[in-house]
Formats: sequence, structure tokens, C-alpha cells
Amino acid sequence: MSSKNDTEAFYTKLKAQLEDTTKFPAIYMYKFIVPSREEKIKQVHQIFNNIGAVIDTKKSSKGTYTSVTITVNMKSADAIIQKYKDVSVVEGIISL
Repeated sequence: MSSKNDTEAFYTKLKAQLEDTTKFPAIYMYKFIVPSREEKIKQVHQIFNNIGAVIDTKKSSKGTYTSVTITVNMKSADAIIQKYKDVSVVEGIISL
């Protein structure tokens, strides 16, 4: 289990990498694995609602999980990280 310090260190490192390699605004691709339950997938859709995101979903071969790929124009590294934090409340989600 990760602690709050580990999570914050991860986001700090991610922000530095994004700022070093990306000129904003930029198209960013999020990839998540979500349990194949309609309410979980809807939660992810709602988090990215109204920001012009293109969302593609694909169920796993057994149908247990759904891959969610989101492509969206983001204004800053902080905005990207905020979306990761927003989706972290979805039970069972895995960020890739």
C-alpha cells in the first residue's frame, strides 16, 4: 500500500518530467483499467466530461475489466496531475 508521501513524490516527479518534455497546451493520453461495472466507467466519463476528451473503451477478453483510453488537450502539468487525482477515487481503477 502506498503512503501519502509516496504518492506526492510520484506526482512531483511526474510534474517535473511533463514540464521538461511537453510544451503546453498539449494533447495527453490517459490509460486506465477499470472493473467492468457500468457505474465505475460512468465515474471516469464524468471526471473528463465537458473538457473535449475523446474516450475509448475496450472490455478484456473475459469481460472482467475495461480499458479506458482518454485523449484530451490539457493546459498544464498541474491539470494533468489533477485528473489523475480525480480518478483515484474510483474504486478498483488502475492508472497506466
